[in-house]
Amino acid sequence: MKAYQDNFPSDFLWGGATAANQLEGGFRQGGKGLSTADMTPFREEAVEKHIPVMDATYEEIMNFKTNGFQGNFPKHRGNDFYHRWKEDIALFSELGFRCYRMSIAWTRIYPTGFEKEPNEEGLQFYDQVFDECLKHDIMPIVTLSHYEMPIEITLKLNGWESRETIDLYLKYCEVVFNRYKNKVKRWIPFNEMNQMTTVPYVGGGVLLEKAKTNNILEVEYQAIHHQLIASALAVSLCKKIIQDACIGSMIAVIDPYPETCHPADVYEALHESQLNMFYLDVTVRGYYPSYMARYFHENNIHIKMNTEDEEILRTGTVDFISFSYYMSYISSHIKQKSEHKNSVIMVDKLNPYLEVSDWRWPIDPTGLRIVLNKLYDRFQLPILIAENGLGADDVLSKDGKIHDQYRIDYMCKHIVAIKEAIKDGVDVMGYTMWGPIDIISQGTCEMKKRYGVIYVDADNYGNGSYKRMRKDSFYWYANLIKSNGKELYANIRLKEKEG
Repeated sequence: MKAYQDNFPSDFLWGGATAANQLEGGFRQGGKGLSTADMTPFREEAVEKHIPVMDATYEEIMNFKTNGFQGNFPKHRGNDFYHRWKEDIALFSELGFRCYRMSIAWTRIYPTGFEKEPNEEGLQFYDQVFDECLKHDIMPIVTLSHYEMPIEITLKLNGWESRETIDLYLKYCEVVFNRYKNKVKRWIPFNEMNQMTTVPYVGGGVLLEKAKTNNILEVEYQAIHHQLIASALAVSLCKKIIQDACIGSMIAVIDPYPETCHPADVYEALHESQLNMFYLDVTVRGYYPSYMARYFHENNIHIKMNTEDEEILRTGTVDFISFSYYMSYISSHIKQKSEHKNSVIMVDKLNPYLEVSDWRWPIDPTGLRIVLNKLYDRFQLPILIAENGLGADDVLSKDGKIHDQYRIDYMCKHIVAIKEAIKDGVDVMGYTMWGPIDIISQGTCEMKKRYGVIYVDADNYGNGSYKRMRKDSFYWYANLIKSNGKELYANIRLKEKEG
């Protein structure tokens, strides 16, 4: 029987997480090619209504390529990490980070994806970043594809709809595994694999207007199958090249609660949860779960599989699981739109028992504890909380500081929930808060929505000094990490302790 654990383990991985396309900037510098993320501009009217800008059309892309990028593209700037990485990693070290989850921009290594040889300047950039992390005893955890891929793969192959993309991805993987095998031991093949059916362009470089069939679900799940095969092959390749590697899968977990105890609501929540867990079921167990057969049949989805695919999935299973957690939602068998519909995650109804963020995302720390228990009961693998955080409109006070007690409250409650899950017996290996330094929002392409404990002096239009400033939450998180979670309630207002 497993011994009772009443606190964070001594080797718990405290840290933060970012994505290259939201962080780096350095647009077209260092040999970087154009990516899918480069094609999403800032849209004032969409940002005002908190509507995500997570797609592009073929016409828009070709216009940008032909006529140049007219207008405001915040992801081209990021927070200028490309030029300030040494300063930022020093701040991460001051926080006491034990790990840093980051991504490599595929387009820095293979600008179009089709080159025979990689871009040496891009490889050298990440050499510098990894070396600096290791200098500060920060373990890099690297996501290979985080909502970014060469736009040429989209234009020529329609992204992951094509099986040919697998070979292009593996070519990229092989190069970075070999290059960084002595520097990076923990890897994640894809960020939030389950978002393909929500945002196929962002999740897989898929333009539905260019798809081979009008059955959108079939297009999306075919692309998902190709990513699952690529993930399994990347796992096997990684372990061949890096014998002591540890590689995991990742999804976004937005767990449903039944709206009522009506059996139909309970089943609907179960079904929606299954569709979310499907990706982990395949990457952990190595085969398609039986519940998907009915779903594919009833939605006329026919997945093209090669004869070797079952063996590839079986032999390419992961060592750990990871997920992003920002909210829960209400599930009902009666589908109807609500005036409070969450435009990013498409939540139809808000939970009346939960508060919401400035962007109307439900705040549910207890839901994190529930998810951790569910995942560990199901998979019995170590779990990394790869993303969690609060997007807020931080404002400089008259004293020139950022007093973000609301972020401390949010983080504290969620970390308390993690501690309770550990006491429940869940093997939680680490917590990497999302955006420890302010970065561009993935969904709305804005800087105003800030997650960081480090403030960046820049606005939605690139105005500002880009100076880094420590928020109140910086000192709180640094103290928490230094105490390995024991100083959880230091200098914090809590309405109630979770658990």
